Amino acid sequence: MGRSADVLLADGTAVHLRQIRPEDAPAIVEFHSRMSDRTRYLRYFSPYPRIPERDLHRFVNVDHRDREAFVTVAADGRITSVGRYERLGLDSPEAEVAFVVEDAQQGRGIGSVLLEHLAEAAREHGISRFVAEVLPENGGMLRVFGDSGYQVQRRYADGVVHLSFPIAPTEKSREVQESREHLTEARSIARLLAPRGIAIYGASASGHGIGAAMLGNLRDGGYPGAVVPVHPSADRVAGLTAYRKASDAGTPIDLAVIAVPAEKVAAALADAAAAGAGGVVIGSAGFAEAGAAGADRQRALIETAHAAGLRVIGPSSFGIANTDPAVRLNATMAPRLPAAGRVGFFAQSGALGVALLAEADRRGLGLSSFVSAGNRADVSGNDLLQYWQDDPGTDVVLLYLETFGNPRKFARLARRMSRVKPVVAVASATRPPGLAGDLPGPDAHAVTALFARSGVIRVDTVQELFDVGILLAHQPLPAGRRVAVVGNSSALAALAEVACRAAGLVVAEGYPHDLSPMATAHDLADALADAAVDDRVDALVVVFAPVVPGQQLSEEDADFAAALASVALAGEKPTVATLVFGRVPPRVPVYSSVEEAVRALARVVNYAEWLRRPPGTMPALSGVDPAAAEAAETTGGLLDAYRIPVVPSTLARSVDEAVAAAATLGYPVALKAAGGGLRHRIDLGAVRLALGDEDSLRTAYRELDTTFGPDVLVQTMVPPGVACVVEVVEDPAFGPVVGFGLGGVASELLGDLAWRAAPLTDRAAEALVDEPRAAPLLHGYRGSTPVDRDALIDLLLRVGRLADEHPRVRSLLLNPVLVRPDGFSVLHAAIEFGDPGVRPDTGPRRLR
Repeated sequence: MGRSADVLLADGTAVHLRQIRPEDAPAIVEFHSRMSDRTRYLRYFSPYPRIPERDLHRFVNVDHRDREAFVTVAADGRITSVGRYERLGLDSPEAEVAFVVEDAQQGRGIGSVLLEHLAEAAREHGISRFVAEVLPENGGMLRVFGDSGYQVQRRYADGVVHLSFPIAPTEKSREVQESREHLTEARSIARLLAPRGIAIYGASASGHGIGAAMLGNLRDGGYPGAVVPVHPSADRVAGLTAYRKASDAGTPIDLAVIAVPAEKVAAALADAAAAGAGGVVIGSAGFAEAGAAGADRQRALIETAHAAGLRVIGPSSFGIANTDPAVRLNATMAPRLPAAGRVGFFAQSGALGVALLAEADRRGLGLSSFVSAGNRADVSGNDLLQYWQDDPGTDVVLLYLETFGNPRKFARLARRMSRVKPVVAVASATRPPGLAGDLPGPDAHAVTALFARSGVIRVDTVQELFDVGILLAHQPLPAGRRVAVVGNSSALAALAEVACRAAGLVVAEGYPHDLSPMATAHDLADALADAAVDDRVDALVVVFAPVVPGQQLSEEDADFAAALASVALAGEKPTVATLVFGRVPPRVPVYSSVEEAVRALARVVNYAEWLRRPPGTMPALSGVDPAAAEAAETTGGLLDAYRIPVVPSTLARSVDEAVAAAATLGYPVALKAAGGGLRHRIDLGAVRLALGDEDSLRTAYRELDTTFGPDVLVQTMVPPGVACVVEVVEDPAFGPVVGFGLGGVASELLGDLAWRAAPLTDRAAEALVDEPRAAPLLHGYRGSTPVDRDALIDLLLRVGRLADEHPRVRSLLLNPVLVRPDGFSVLHAAIEFGDPGVRPDTGPRRLR
């Protein structure tokens, strides 16, 4: 198939991009015939009314190395644009680039997409610079180059603007690309959540089935736009005029809801595309969840949809909703939606959709919009993050995730999103096997920490998702970790105090404030008011129980709820409550247990603390050689390209080989058993140090041979230091992650490693050094000299950059790394290489 990709344009619609083919010749002629005279002149610097046969043959026959060309193709097979490059001379690092877009398609961002994909293809074949010649009046083309983020040099001569620029990705070009990605993906979702008209396929005339239920919910929810049932034979469905084709309705259709059998979905999708829809919600099952045949059907469906410019939610989607009073969209299977609010909710599971919406309604959590992705064949949580970031109606985002389709992108978007709006996610903490060889990678605790460091509030259950969501939706963020516990039960107050300390919160000085069980509502109001203005307090935990368990509260007793609400809704400090009786406004977060209340508060406290920390930067690294790194075929070669030195060692399989190696390296040397996990196990006697001559070497060899076998490593001796471990593994939620900890069996047994997603910022690298529980050993523990912290941070930055830039590195292990006051020594390095493929969230924009 060659290179191909589905991409989003500036208006949020999809288009298919692929390499040109010889059989495209007739389509190229037809494409050329649709150009206006002005477009031909701007592209070819002449009228060029027709393509000569010789030029046509050259246009469609390229070698995909020195000459490359991409086309974008409409659903009916029409070519709508062509972009190409041609190398300037044999093995030249320069190539001329040009592209032309059909008049009707100009202004949709096709040129920038072509440039991104041409640049990627050119870089892979050793081209490092593009040149172009553009007429001065061709403002659109000049903007494409000028707005690309590359360092474009311009020169005007002979009536033409000559452009030249390196095509290696820059910080600015990545920023431009990500900004365009954000805009296009957000627009594609906005059109689906605020459609002008909706076509529904699969709503039966009898009123039974999923389609009929979704049509009824849509109509009963008060959706103001046109609803067009499409039915093969009925003239009316649910009291609405039905049509054989959606286009027959003569009304704009932005969204199609499809609930027909799997084998009929493709026909419904094609009809929706013909009616001008921007996307479809597919509630039908029988696709990837049904096995290999269903997965093939799903892939073909998405290819067809993208070629037609459609986004797809589903299959097996529970539907989508938008509670905006101007939209009132309930295209779900739930007859009742939660009240309008400011929380965006994404759920991958279709089966849990009803339960999730019902729970949100029960808990009084108002939603702005809701999307159930089902099989997540196209639209995913990442798309919704793009949309909700700029949505003025959404302040908080809740995610129910089962898998990650593009983990690196999720981590990137979540970090950016969490700086402006909190993101709460239920997500698996497990790692599928086989991603990183034998390295275990982050455990459940570390995965939770990784989420937190990306700004995402990770929770373990749906219950916690709502617990935290309600608090974020209705209460301010805390300014610190100090908590005032106020209540009328000493037992509950003590339980809250223990829960706070266990969650890392600090019970403020002077608290808990234990009111008498006979305290009145006025007493409670005074105590809460005092705590709310107490400078020693950042948040309030309220615990209240009736004097006699099971006793019905009187109207006077119900004033306790009013007292709580008066403080919780008026103050600048978040308030959570538990075991409160009476009618409490839904904006007061009330929990059924003390532990739930404190746990939710602690999650929010940690997020607020993350927000207060500066994000950090990625510093420039001296001496990195990207070309050498790309060409490196060995562990040593790749590490050398990143200035990560490894102490020389030689494998020996006999005593004479060991003696010869020592003579070459120079005494003193270390001798280590070469078995996989033995080379640093001094505790097992697998290492002999400071061997100063041949006799001592021979003696040490005999001892190791007897116990561990004949294979040994002979290595140059280095000064002693604190043994550390640096790892890289591929995590399903974050892509490559860097782990750091101190060496030794105890640290390995306890899993005392800190983890951060690659690449590392300066602050992330600093945190890695300081976070392990054994980190005091690096900083002068019990009078020892502190190690060179800056050198260690620099090492971690280089490892993080290497992991990020080289997808073929499946895992990396530096163990041990001896860190000293004057630097460090890497004694052993191992890298597992694999097929780099196309790492998600790298390269030019493309849909999955």
